[in-house]
Amino acid sequence: MKVEIRVPSAGESVTEATVASILKPSGTAVKADEEILELETDKLNQVVYAPSSGQLELLVKVGDVVKVGQVIGSVDTAAAGVEAKKMPVEPPKEPVKKEKEPEKKVEKSPEVPGAFPGARKKVDAALQEMQSLEAKLPEKIASPTPAPSSARQSLPSADGRQTRQKMSKLRRVISERLVQVKNETAMLTTFNEVDMSTVIAVREKEQENFQKRHGVKLGYMSFFIKASLAALQEFPDINAQIEKDEIIYNHFFNISIAVSTDKGLMVPVLKNVDQLSYAEIEKQLKTLAEKARAGTISIDDLQGGTFTITNAGQFGSLFSAPILNPPQSAILGMHNIVKRAVVIDDQIAIRPMMYLALSYDHRIVDGKTAVLFLMHIKKNLEEPTRLLLDL
Repeated sequence: MKVEIRVPSAGESVTEATVASILKPSGTAVKADEEILELETDKLNQVVYAPSSGQLELLVKVGDVVKVGQVIGSVDTAAAGVEAKKMPVEPPKEPVKKEKEPEKKVEKSPEVPGAFPGARKKVDAALQEMQSLEAKLPEKIASPTPAPSSARQSLPSADGRQTRQKMSKLRRVISERLVQVKNETAMLTTFNEVDMSTVIAVREKEQENFQKRHGVKLGYMSFFIKASLAALQEFPDINAQIEKDEIIYNHFFNISIAVSTDKGLMVPVLKNVDQLSYAEIEKQLKTLAEKARAGTISIDDLQGGTFTITNAGQFGSLFSAPILNPPQSAILGMHNIVKRAVVIDDQIAIRPMMYLALSYDHRIVDGKTAVLFLMHIKKNLEEPTRLLLDL
């Protein structure tokens, strides 16, 4: 019996995918739930598994565009039974005693019989010829391991000074959305700076105990998420979005966190942060980041965000203007913490400072609201006790 293999659903907004790589060639035997190929969608890559054990037959090749629900192959379950019958159990054989040492004959003569009558070659000469032949073989024949799809699509120029490679579906979608944001929103950015002294002191004091109790480190991101949550509750316009000629106010708080991966930028969503503790935030952040980098993140993990935080500081960025994550109306940019000379009570002091950036859609968020929102985050970070007192 042949069991069909269909393109699985990858969310409501995903209708097609591209065959990124074939992990099991057509005609090979596979086991149930074994990985057979990888599909690339506009949101993430998705592995397709064998529905049952048997002989695999694929109807697609790398680069083909397929629709959700389309039949892309089948598994012949009858072939699995035939293979099993063709493998009789051999009785144990008794060890055969060798009366002569064939090695001695080889040692006496520098030549060995060839595969055909009358063909005789010296061992050293034969090995040298084989190595020379292998070096001349094409790369695809010399290596049984299939090259990644990105490598197969690379086309070097005649002089070798350039290489062309087709953009991945994820990269194309990111590019289209960035241009869309620039053309369809009235994006502005406001900046401020925050003294991170108190947050750093709290982390250093509580880190060991926090890690022992919860099994995860206390990071900076959980402080920024808590501070952003308080500001979002105070300024509902930032948590809203535009749909045609209407403004939709979200009464839930799902914060998207930008994660850099080998395949591009992914923005998993931390759901209902108003119901999470610092420990729960850190645990979920760790899980989502690991899933994003491993390529196992789901569509549901990427949907439903109402506000985004991105941390360019982890790469050393001191100052930047982040771009909006549609359909959201604002995004907060964190940057590198640098010790600088600042004036405090008319005295010059050295403090660990961070520049903050808030990019927002001016169609829905007024400049005054954006400035006050960023000031609210600044105060909550410089005085974390405000969060406990709900100030």
